[in-house]
Amino acid sequence: MISIPVFQISQPVGDFFVGVMRADHLLSICKFDYRRMLYSSGYIDFLGIQRELNNKRIKEIRDYVKTMDACFPTSVVISIDEKCARVEDTDVVGVKILKIFEYIDKDQPELSIKLEEVASIIDGQHRLKGLEEAQKDDFEVTVSMFIGVDDATDAMLFSIVNLAQTKVNRSLVYDLFSLARSRSPEKTCHEIVVALDRMDESPFKGRIKRLGVATEGRFGETLSQATVVKGILPYITNDPLADRDRGRRFGFWDESLTRDFKKRIFYEFFRKNEDEKILNNLLNYFNAIRAKWPDAWARTGTGNIINRTNGFNGFIRFLRPAYLSLTTEPRVVSRNDFAQVFDKVRLKDDDFNSSRFLPGTSGSTLLFHTLIEQSRVAPG
Repeated sequence: MISIPVFQISQPVGDFFVGVMRADHLLSICKFDYRRMLYSSGYIDFLGIQRELNNKRIKEIRDYVKTMDACFPTSVVISIDEKCARVEDTDVVGVKILKIFEYIDKDQPELSIKLEEVASIIDGQHRLKGLEEAQKDDFEVTVSMFIGVDDATDAMLFSIVNLAQTKVNRSLVYDLFSLARSRSPEKTCHEIVVALDRMDESPFKGRIKRLGVATEGRFGETLSQATVVKGILPYITNDPLADRDRGRRFGFWDESLTRDFKKRIFYEFFRKNEDEKILNNLLNYFNAIRAKWPDAWARTGTGNIINRTNGFNGFIRFLRPAYLSLTTEPRVVSRNDFAQVFDKVRLKDDDFNSSRFLPGTSGSTLLFHTLIEQSRVAPG
């Protein structure tokens, strides 16, 4: 058992506890919960919260903690199983004692929890691993401890802590929104991306790198999850944080914002919980593109840009003016209707190369303007 004095903190997300622990004591209760892929019945399930360890960063921390001015002023954040923690009052105002212990289930031993597995790391795994390798057992760190929270809250906390930091793979962060219980624009976009990657009728089947890196055992992945999410998200919301908060607080979104239809073409579907209509519009739109340029779409090698980041960014930007040229209200536009827009475009399969459409923003912008010019669709 480990006992430490803690302070209870109350914030909108809920109550948690802050205390100080030696590195070796903290390591003795934490498991490194790497986000990983498991294959089952042809589907990919994602478990865990933390990203893979970066050995270079661990070495830098290991060397740093051996210096005279080593300092970690920010908290390591952990989640503790509620069966393995007890908070007791003390005679000191504001101070409580947190006791952490293993859980033994005599009736169902398989449900027992060993001391080294009672907590998982939400944020700070590199600091802990660096301290472990440096053998700085007595190094004290501040720890923020959440007790009895579910996977969805763990994922939300990790996402909030890390989404604005470039060190974190954004595809991983978006993927974590799938664990959230409440609806949000990011969660909707994540679920749409999963469907696009799985559905037989999807032109993106097997082509999306779900964690932003190549999936083991798959070939021809040309887009990251983050690229697709970031392309769809502005058509649902212009303030993801505020809309996510509305979902958690109220569970519904303002009908008056529907007047912004020409900018957020999919907002009304999201508001009415009709996410399948967003998916169907995307399927019809990109299937029309695949039908127009089948040879280019089938190529997954370097140099071909139609189904890579540059091509996707150009086409997803063109989606809004193309959609608005076909409807004045939120509805599912058919593949045939989208095909009529692309019938006017004179680009050939071999035109989708990195020499004509250069890598980077300039290439995707050129593709967008080419589509606007040749289709004679108003740019909006």
